[in-house]
Amino acid sequence: MVEPFARLLDVLRDDLDLTGTKEGCGGGECGACTVLLDGESVNSCLVLALEVMGKSVVTVEGLSNHLELDRLQQAFIDEGAIQCGFCTPGMLLSAKALLARQKAPTVQEIRDGLSGNLCRCTGYERIVVAVSKACAKDN
Repeated sequence: MVEPFARLLDVLRDDLDLTGTKEGCGGGECGACTVLLDGESVNSCLVLALEVMGKSVVTVEGLSNHLELDRLQQAFIDEGAIQCGFCTPGMLLSAKALLARQKAPTVQEIRDGLSGNLCRCTGYERIVVAVSKACAKDN
């Protein structure tokens, strides 16, 4: 049973124990809580859990197939695009949504696609390189 005003973020973390989704600002400005809702990246802190009934929700836990990492996850590791890891789940899911829309985005398109996700540790260069390399594996 979900409370009428429960945020998707809280249900994922507290009720379903999917703690890969992080709470940063709680106001939709940092992207730490990004999930995919029917393939589109959304800030789960701004979505009521009841709004997602019948829709597909993918968290960072759902990126890999449990046998091997998603190409984006592997690229982030290979390129050292992870430091504290707090922003990484949101970055990965925003990148996943971007690559679903665009198979070979430019560097600027990657930057634009990740613009709703803040990183306070690595800067963005290694993250952009990781996303570029992940899409290059498919092309």
